[in-house]
Amino acid sequence: MLKVGVIGTGMIGQDHIRRLTTMLNGVAVTAVADVDTAVAAEVGARIGAAVRATGEEVVADPDVDAVLVCSWGPTHEQYVLAAIAAGKPVFCEKPLATTQGACLRILEAEVAYGSRLVQVGYMRRFDVAYRALKLALDSGEIGLPLMMHCAHRNPSVPGHYRGDMAITDTAVHEIDMVRWMFGTEVGAVRVLVPRHSRNGGDLQDPLLLILEMADGVIVDVEISVNIRYGYDIRGEIVAENGTATLGGPASVAVRRDGWEGIPVPADWRERFLQAYDVELQEWVHAISLGGQPLGPSAWDGYAAAVVSDAGVDALRTGERVVISMAEQPKLYQEAAR
Repeated sequence: MLKVGVIGTGMIGQDHIRRLTTMLNGVAVTAVADVDTAVAAEVGARIGAAVRATGEEVVADPDVDAVLVCSWGPTHEQYVLAAIAAGKPVFCEKPLATTQGACLRILEAEVAYGSRLVQVGYMRRFDVAYRALKLALDSGEIGLPLMMHCAHRNPSVPGHYRGDMAITDTAVHEIDMVRWMFGTEVGAVRVLVPRHSRNGGDLQDPLLLILEMADGVIVDVEISVNIRYGYDIRGEIVAENGTATLGGPASVAVRRDGWEGIPVPADWRERFLQAYDVELQEWVHAISLGGQPLGPSAWDGYAAAVVSDAGVDALRTGERVVISMAEQPKLYQEAAR
């Protein structure tokens, strides 16, 4: 039984605790901590877990084998570094850290440790539709990929949502996905600004993100975060001999009164519910077998941060921004094979 300590008992933390304690096999939550001590105490009492005063105390707890970091983004670096120092596997919700420098410090610590301990929570790699899309691409049946069209549509966003979050918080999922889908890095990025939607208020919405992959594939990502009708994720790969299109989550179509339709998810939790389950079950399984995490690595978290920052620069300047990254350590080159 893998004993997990959870740092951060807010919305995503409690959602993960729910799946760890009621949905998944071979795992127990043994300790929790949160800056809101009252919430942590309530969650701990509900699931029978010890409540620690700080995230560092969760990491140090001898009854914790592995750590799940679900706290506020700027705290991720300190907790991930603490887990590495303790030699404990750590699953960190995205972002890995909020700056490139912080991501590099995590890379350096993990390389010094000598093997992978970190997995970052980019759940699209675990979604059944995305996995089917990648399988169709990797099979070679449609030939070499040339382009990919993506859409990331939200019905609305909260009031604190800033313009650059369309890239750093929303499109960052597509940024990680296309690196995994095509097995190569992003070489350059541009952002086009279409006509402004009146639903966006002062927020520039929508945006069109253009990613130039290192192998020549061009990816466009429509980012519409106030489109009202629902949470809609789309993807189509255009290749030499055909196309492959991302399937939707709906398994039923309704026909009535001369009308046919399929349900559209209300939000990201509904759309990717099963992907979160698979993501954590596979993490638990890999760690329980004494191995390294197999999902998105600290290098993937760093790469997403670099491309996101370049996207923000492209949005601000209107220019094409060439991506420049640190040399990839051998640890991550070997893990990618």
